Parts: sequence; structure tokens; C-alpha cells
Amino acid sequence: MSDAPIVVHRASGTGGRRVTVRGQIMGLAHSDGDLVEFLRRAGLPDAGDLLDDPGWVEWQGGPPHDYATR
Repeated sequence: MSDAPIVVHRASGTGGRRVTVRGQIMGLAHSDGDLVEFLRRAGLPDAGDLLDDPGWVEWQGGPPHDYATR
């Protein structure tokens, strides 16, 4: 586990990945666009630049940028 403030959890059984920011659930992302919008709403306007930074985002249970069910 990292100390990243943003966690993109494993894909749900119906698709999409839950996103939390500092422990607060932001929603279920089905794409990077959804994820960026959640982060924008959390006060991170340049969130697209952070998605591949492990200091900011921890991708759990699957590869980054993959929102499909397993």
C-alpha cells in the first residue's frame, strides 16, 4: 500500500473502478475522463497530469487506465 492520496480500486463486477480521494468516495469511474472529472471536483484541476504518478495515484487490483471487469 502506498500513501497516495488518490486510490483507484479494482474493477467492479459490472465494470468501472471506485475512486477515493483521501478516503472519501468520489464515484465509479468507467474511463480516464471520469477519473479526471472526479479529481477536478476534488480540487485538482490538472488531474490528467497526475494519473501516472504513483505519489498521487495508487491503482489497485489491475493495470492503470483499465476499467473493464475481470
